[in-house]
Amino acid sequence: MPDGEGRFHGVGDRDRVAEIQEQWRRERPDLDVTPLGVVGRLHRLAAALTRELEVVFAAHGLGEGDFDVLATLRRSGTDLPAGELAAATMVTTGGTTKRLDRLERAGLLTRRVSETDGRGRVVALTPAGREVVDAAFTDHVANEHRLLAQLDDGDAAALEGILRRWLAHHEDPA
Repeated sequence: MPDGEGRFHGVGDRDRVAEIQEQWRRERPDLDVTPLGVVGRLHRLAAALTRELEVVFAAHGLGEGDFDVLATLRRSGTDLPAGELAAATMVTTGGTTKRLDRLERAGLLTRRVSETDGRGRVVALTPAGREVVDAAFTDHVANEHRLLAQLDDGDAAALEGILRRWLAHHEDPA
C-alpha cells in the first residue's frame, strides 16, 4: 500500500499477477511462467496509468487520441502534413481523419491544401488549440510527476533505462 505521500514501501509479493502465475504453475507445471511476472505487470500497469492520464485529458475536454494529435502538432513547432501527423501519432490515416474532423469542429485546428501537393492537407493549431494543449500538457506533466513520485528515489531513472533498452528491440529508431 502507498504511504501518506503515495510511495510504495514494503509492498508484498502477492498481487493479481502472482495469483495468475501460481494458477498456471499448478495447471501447467511443464511451462516456465516467469515472464508473466514482468509482461503481465507491465500490461496491467499500462492500463492503470492510461486511466490516470485520461482523467487529465478529460478535464480539458479531450480524449487520449485528441491530446496525442494536439501535442504532436505543438511539439513539432510547425504545421504538419496530415500524413506526417498520422505517422507521428501511430494511428491509421482514417483514424487520424476522424480525430482531425472532431478537433477542427471544436475550433482547435485547421486544415488547408498543401502548397506542394494539391491532394494533401496541412494541419495547424488554432490559437484556441494551442491554449488548450498548453494547459493540458502542463497538467499532464504534473500528473506524470505525481505518478512517478510513487516510486522510491532512483527507481524511476533505473526503470526508464531498462524500458528504453527493451523498447529499442521492439521499435524502429526515431
